[in-house]
Amino acid sequence: MLDRLPFLLGLRYVRAKRRNHFISFISLTSMLGLTLGVAVLILVLSVMNGFDQELRTRILGMVPHTKIEARNGLVEWQALAERLTQRERVIGAAPYVEQQGMFSVGGRNQGAMVNGIHPEWEGRVSIIDEHMREGSLDELRPGEWNIVLGSLLARQLGVGVGDRVTLLVPEASITPAGVFPRLKRFTVSGIFSVGADLDASLAYANIEDMQTLARLGEAVEGLRLELDDLFVAGDETRAIVDELGGGYRGLDWTYSHGNLFQAIQMEKRMIGLLLTVIIAVAAFNIVSTLVMVVTDKHADIAILRTIGATPRSIMGIFIVQGLAIGLIGILIGVVAGVLLALGIADIIGWFEALFGIQFLDSGVYFISYLPSRLIWSDVINIVAAALVLTFLSTLYPAWRASRVQPAEVLRYE
Repeated sequence: MLDRLPFLLGLRYVRAKRRNHFISFISLTSMLGLTLGVAVLILVLSVMNGFDQELRTRILGMVPHTKIEARNGLVEWQALAERLTQRERVIGAAPYVEQQGMFSVGGRNQGAMVNGIHPEWEGRVSIIDEHMREGSLDELRPGEWNIVLGSLLARQLGVGVGDRVTLLVPEASITPAGVFPRLKRFTVSGIFSVGADLDASLAYANIEDMQTLARLGEAVEGLRLELDDLFVAGDETRAIVDELGGGYRGLDWTYSHGNLFQAIQMEKRMIGLLLTVIIAVAAFNIVSTLVMVVTDKHADIAILRTIGATPRSIMGIFIVQGLAIGLIGILIGVVAGVLLALGIADIIGWFEALFGIQFLDSGVYFISYLPSRLIWSDVINIVAAALVLTFLSTLYPAWRASRVQPAEVLRYE
């Protein structure tokens, strides 16, 4: 019976009505604090995971996971593309020619990267087709010198579909009349929008037109590869370069956009750490609750000691009581947090419809809704952290209870 004493009495103290209503209020406050902290932390981390996923889908859907380049250009690129797509991790390959330049129209100038692409192959490594606002990649026919611009780039230049723009490339052409910058006029045949900074710095043209402009002949600069897992890009790139031997080099997405996603992960960790303070405050409110309960139960503790309860059993009673309070708050918080994380987009949409406001303006942000992605490992980590903090908060009051001297207490009863 004494072995079950801590568990039975600890749970009974949780359910019992106390003479001191202030103790009950502090206990309820601790429970609600844990509920709020756990729910908010699950919701915020889920929203950050949603934004992270959107950025990965949009930016890394446009940026190649890895690029394989040859020092002197690739002529037989079709054979190499077929060879590389036979690798387990590679799910797509497409040729490219990149040219940094400056667009000029009507006195407006804007720098951008122009990607020469093969319209039929590009869909294997990019999501550009899914984000065409006007026009189509099929308009990029060789010899017609058409170009597709990002929406922000088109806005900065003040052009639309059908307008002409001039591209100046940082290479000089030597003519009998002197040295002139190399330039070419393009017709805007389409506009894309992915809702990221790429909209202001990226354009697409036909690969044959760019080969002519870059004076590459039949060669392309390299192949863009799509992998089944972007996090293996570094290892896969090194493996491909080692297999191909000298004359090739590889660049994966971490060289161009790795810092962005590292910053997102760092922000997620810092916000998680700061919000954990809410859980810590609520958990350590249990200290106040249990200290007052121990003071209120001095006589009960003394009687238990006289009938054979050990200090360890007394300590266990109040640890069980504190953990029970914390566990109830954590479980309610998990349920609330998961439900909010799964339905936050609908909830925000309902508020926007009810009050006629828009929380996220698609003209300012890259999306017009609040994304959410619930990752169960985050939930498990939050619950584990909350339980550890709750357990730590019970140790001091429980130790105080175990130190109660029966003779000193019962002398005045």
